[in-house]
Amino acid sequence: MAKKKPDHTEDRIEGIEQALSRTELYIEENQKSLTVIVLAIAIIVIGFTLYKRYIVAPKETEAQSQMYVAEQYFEKDSFNLALNGDGNNMGFLEIIDEYGITKSAKLANYYTGICYLHLGEYKNAIDYLKDFDSKDQIVKNVATGAIGDAYMELGNEKDALSMYLKASKQKKNQFTSPIFMMKAAQVYEGQKEYKKALDLYKDIKKNFPKSAEAKDIDKYIARANILLSEK
Repeated sequence: MAKKKPDHTEDRIEGIEQALSRTELYIEENQKSLTVIVLAIAIIVIGFTLYKRYIVAPKETEAQSQMYVAEQYFEKDSFNLALNGDGNNMGFLEIIDEYGITKSAKLANYYTGICYLHLGEYKNAIDYLKDFDSKDQIVKNVATGAIGDAYMELGNEKDALSMYLKASKQKKNQFTSPIFMMKAAQVYEGQKEYKKALDLYKDIKKNFPKSAEAKDIDKYIARANILLSEK
């Protein structure tokens, strides 16, 4: 006959009661400290809410208004005016300094980086584009790829390739991914890494057949095959 297992229910209940008693005792002994902590948290939450409502929000509205003219200059390829303003309206650089806490100022980092890229100031372009971040993955990919372009202009193929590959992979899509895959493949060809270039060309053909880069992709595949066979 199987032995009856001992019932430890009373022991468990007693343990729970002791734990509760210790908790109650801790609260009683530290009531003042706990009250201060709760009040501090409440003050931080309320303060942050007021800060966003009465400081950040008005600044954001101002920044958006100032950005409009700079963006118009940017769209017209007037990059110096977009960066530095026209004397009456702020450029992106001043917007970043004046409204650094706003989303508009963060976006201005992107515009500033692209302006510097077009103006041939590649190190400045890299610095500002690295400071940019966005939840819009397409724009983020473009910014990452633009860093690659700046590195290429500086003769730094290693970092350029790294940025192109990152831009093509971090959120794949039909618009930006094949663009930066193609740029990465071109770098590989220049480094005589024909197999890696060929793999990227085939990837474009297979996974992005409707992209602009896929239209002439067979030509690139054929060339990479020839170069690979001659290597």
